Amino acid sequence: MPLDVEEITGAELAPLEHRCTPQTFILYALGVGAGVDPDDLRFCYEGPPGLAALPTFGTVPSLSTALSLLRLRAVDVTPMMLIHGEQHLHILRQPPVPGSLITRSKVKGVFDKGTGALIEVESETRDGSGDIIYTNVLGTFVPGEGGFGGDRGPAAGNEPPDRDPDRVIEMATLPQQALLFRLSGEVSPLLHLEQEHASRAGYEKPILHGICTLGFAGRAILREFCDNDPRRFASVKARFSGHVYPGETLLTEMWDLGGGEIVFRVRTRDRGAVVVSNAVAFVTA
Repeated sequence: MPLDVEEITGAELAPLEHRCTPQTFILYALGVGAGVDPDDLRFCYEGPPGLAALPTFGTVPSLSTALSLLRLRAVDVTPMMLIHGEQHLHILRQPPVPGSLITRSKVKGVFDKGTGALIEVESETRDGSGDIIYTNVLGTFVPGEGGFGGDRGPAAGNEPPDRDPDRVIEMATLPQQALLFRLSGEVSPLLHLEQEHASRAGYEKPILHGICTLGFAGRAILREFCDNDPRRFASVKARFSGHVYPGETLLTEMWDLGGGEIVFRVRTRDRGAVVVSNAVAFVTA
């Protein structure tokens, strides 16, 4: 078995440093589709009243942790075997604009999903003063590495209520969306870029990053429930359950459960495919 579960669990990964300029936050915003609505300008322009970071920018410092797993002796798999399956972001403070961020990560656990293994990596991102800005838990699925008799992990949860959503926001992605998104530092597997690798993975053409799709959903929640104020966006958790082709239109369906709890899912408009599921965000008043 290419995964040594006992050796992986608890392993610490090399720290990651991000030097963030205004352009860092602007490129991320453009990469997740901001800039079409005039209210997006505060996320895309460094002039008055000042640049703000989109809440889901908080996922960026943890993106490279999946590939960092490959540096562990106990993980003997290829990058193409790693599938970004889940993400849980908690925002404690707004990031410095500009400033430096340091992310330290360790393997929280390895779960036996039967058809594969789910490796959970827990990350903590601090600013130059040592204050915690973000925490993330990133779930990476490794097909074919299950069946080792381990814990299956917690159930997904966060199913939408059996009623129509309270809000639905439609957002179009661009044909070049994956190329824009990778400018935020995503070390993209080639299935997001090249036809040959996408075909080999079973797709008609290169697919969009799941974490980019989550950025679109985050913008919808920010607009509908936070009045575009990123300070009111506390956390988001989601499972990437399907693929998006760049250029497709996304529907973010949202249910307000009260107390700041927003359950949501994302579907492609034309194919009707659910691409983000078991998802919840918490917002403040």
